[in-house]
Amino acid sequence: MEKPREKEEKGKTEKRKKKEKGVSSLYKTENDQITRLRPTCERCGPGYFMADHGDRYTCGHCGFTRYKPAENKK
Repeated sequence: MEKPREKEEKGKTEKRKKKEKGVSSLYKTENDQITRLRPTCERCGPGYFMADHGDRYTCGHCGFTRYKPAENKK
């Protein structure tokens, strides 16, 4: 009888911590004026910014999705 093969133990990989985006990444300041870079959610109200996913905006709080207007490419 042959001995059963032993599995090689693999070392655990370290988990990487994600860098939190601060509030400063949601606003842009120019000439003492503050502008929002992303729209706020229509359902949740002010304070809930929508994530930019290329062709749409999505709220992470309630899941509301608003599609960007399609550009005519010719």
